[in-house]
Amino acid sequence: MDRRYHGAVLDQIELSLRARPGRPVQGIGLGVARAAVAAVINPQAELLFIRRAERVGDPWSGHVAFPGGRAEAGDEGPVGTAVRETVEEVGLALPDAGRLLGPLDELLAPVRRGPPQLVISPFVFHLQRLQPLRPNVEVASVHWLSLERLAMGEGRSSFDLEWGGATLRMPCIELSGLRIWGLTLRMLDDLLERMGGQTSPDVELLHGEDPRR
Repeated sequence: MDRRYHGAVLDQIELSLRARPGRPVQGIGLGVARAAVAAVINPQAELLFIRRAERVGDPWSGHVAFPGGRAEAGDEGPVGTAVRETVEEVGLALPDAGRLLGPLDELLAPVRRGPPQLVISPFVFHLQRLQPLRPNVEVASVHWLSLERLAMGEGRSSFDLEWGGATLRMPCIELSGLRIWGLTLRMLDDLLERMGGQTSPDVELLHGEDPRR
């Protein structure tokens, strides 16, 4: 990617995050768990993704995601959670190697029935110098994908998902052997929209009662 283009993209993202920082989730009850993730952009304008290890009982087992996880008592707010989890999962020390550009919109993790259980706060970071990645046992592999390719809409596709007695047509991105969908795709679309890039259509209900209601 051309350095001038790279710089312009980063400027556009940062200006957008300053003009309209990510919106917090409103109207949730007390006791809802919190999590945070880091959308990390490297000096080549590539975005970091991880493929989570296959683990019994993990609802995101094997999924492609941004580094991140649930908040812990010692974290300094949601940003602290994203920073700690990124160090733990891929060995990347964001305070040393990068800077925070800003927050994306918070999301509620979907549930089949009952009230929301988890609020996820995404943050965008720019690496100013590269560091070697050291994934832990929770991470099967790490991947850098070009923001330019993502913004141009490469790999846009969909698949059918059976969930809660219904069939949903889920938008996704199939690129470099990865399938990006669900919450991670929604966060990515928020970032791409700020770049003027292509984003996803809505989830389509094909059969049954919508389990998200």
